[in-house]
Amino acid sequence: MNRVGMTLKWFLFVWMAGVIWAAFLWIPSAQGFKGESSRIVFFHVPTAWVATLAFLVSCIASGLYLWRREPKYDFAAAVSAGLGLLYAVLATVTGAVFAKIMWGAYWNWDPRQTSITILLLIYAAYLALRSAVDDPEKRATLAAVYSILAFVTVPFLMFIVPRIYFSLHPDVMTNADPDNSLDSAHLRVLLASLAGFTGLSVWLYSIGTRIEEIRHRRRQEVL
Repeated sequence: MNRVGMTLKWFLFVWMAGVIWAAFLWIPSAQGFKGESSRIVFFHVPTAWVATLAFLVSCIASGLYLWRREPKYDFAAAVSAGLGLLYAVLATVTGAVFAKIMWGAYWNWDPRQTSITILLLIYAAYLALRSAVDDPEKRATLAAVYSILAFVTVPFLMFIVPRIYFSLHPDVMTNADPDNSLDSAHLRVLLASLAGFTGLSVWLYSIGTRIEEIRHRRRQEVL
């Protein structure tokens, strides 16, 4: 790793350490939240955001693969979908912990919980599809088409469904619910966490794509 890459990695490490310190030690618990549940928001919202962003990148990379037929776009789509699924799982877990503190149950089939469960199943099927097809070109083509179709559901499941039906889930970004809102100090920490998790996802994405490219070269050498 070059000096610039090493510097960026350490900057990200320090940034995330600062976010964790601010979330748990610097900022007080927000008003309107039970116990320390507001601290979960600093990690729940960023993981949900990164999951959505990763699914978008997977969709774009899939479209580029269908257009140019270059393996690097297939690698990008696969890595992004995997990262999106990972962060969606983290968002689901942190959301369940938040629900337990606020409403007394880890799971109550709230519209947001239901929609993210469907999303998890959709992208788990994407990874299952990739593992079920042996031919690289056929796998990449089928996965690309699936990824594009899958992303059509993302805005609907993440943003529309929870707003069509009554949801216990607070909207902390817009302060629409005064009983479950964050003040400016809490929002600054949340935005810092969003930036940090986005940077972390970019770093993990770069590692994942490099690994896939190395595997591809080795397979080509064997052939």
